[in-house]
Amino acid sequence: MLASPVHSVLDDALWPAHRAVAHLPGSLPMGGVVPMTPVHAFEATPEPLRWGAAPDTPAQRRDIDVGGLLAFVIDPVVSAAEADAIVTASERMGYREEAPGIATPPGMRMNKSVHWVADEELMGPMFDRIGHLLPPTLQGEVLVPAFSRRINMYRYDDQDVFNLHTDGAWPGYSLSDDRQQMLEWPSHIRSGLTMLLYLNGPEDGVQGGNTRLFKPDGTWVDVSPRKGSALFFRHGFGMDSVRHIGCQVSGEVSKYVARINVMFTG
Repeated sequence: MLASPVHSVLDDALWPAHRAVAHLPGSLPMGGVVPMTPVHAFEATPEPLRWGAAPDTPAQRRDIDVGGLLAFVIDPVVSAAEADAIVTASERMGYREEAPGIATPPGMRMNKSVHWVADEELMGPMFDRIGHLLPPTLQGEVLVPAFSRRINMYRYDDQDVFNLHTDGAWPGYSLSDDRQQMLEWPSHIRSGLTMLLYLNGPEDGVQGGNTRLFKPDGTWVDVSPRKGSALFFRHGFGMDSVRHIGCQVSGEVSKYVARINVMFTG
């Protein structure tokens, strides 16, 4: 495993224990299923994940030409220290070969995964910083003013790749009041956009790892990971969804990215 240098920076005393709050079937990169793959949560909100003010630079949106499909970048979403804290949280929970609640065919998702349920102290400020830059409606559905709190983390080690795919739509999730269970939101609330939050990039020594977005005519545009920025695009299995690749990473520095779901209601 290629460890991130932030582990030696943040004090272990700041991080409470974590537990599994759900177990789901988890697909393996080359096929097969692990029946009881955990989704985690901390027993209390870690101090490094209690966020307040936004980064010094105001967030800005840049639309991407994907042949008429919806895709854009917002930068910055989180500070460098906040990005490091998310990486540390994910490594404390532990990456696995299997990904809970995700079914991918052999050879598609060739990276490591850990899923966890974050707290309002993290997810609320993140939405507050950028909510005004998100589409208020999507094909008649209305933006929900909160992200799903389930974070799907991926670590790309040397030669890891996520081959061509389309992201599926998800329910929203949060944590029960006693922090023992992952709760699913009402069925009329569904995700409409993927948010890929980049937690490191070339400035940290990551080699490769672009997100390649495909236009309807088969040509593509590459988005380079930039620490603290986020890429958004339409997902689901309709004609307006964006097919994409998490391009291969090479070298000794792993790439970290968090998938967060932007929610809409009919």
